[in-house]
Amino acid sequence: MILVVGGLASGKRSYVKTEYGFSDAEISSSISENYPVLFDLQDIINSDADSERFFPALLGKRVIICTDIGCGIVPLDPAEREKREAVGRLCIRLAREAERVVRIQCGIPQILKD
Repeated sequence: MILVVGGLASGKRSYVKTEYGFSDAEISSSISENYPVLFDLQDIINSDADSERFFPALLGKRVIICTDIGCGIVPLDPAEREKREAVGRLCIRLAREAERVVRIQCGIPQILKD
């Protein structure tokens, strides 16, 4: 599994399509078994319970794309802070299991783990 992270509109999906040859038809924001690439992981996870529940299915994906939501202003809403923490902890777990971790910034890939 490959984990691709980066800021909003940083070129993550374009990188995955260009570098690994996936088409739009193979990329989804659903954890469905039918799609090898998952994008917008941050929109699926709301709590640690979600991350525990989805972790096994995520390991079966070829590529997971997640927008980095851990930077910037800390939300006032406790639920939003919990979501941010859950996404961060899940990305740490996924990065441990990933064969490759790539950070995209300004459309430029930086290999963090290979």
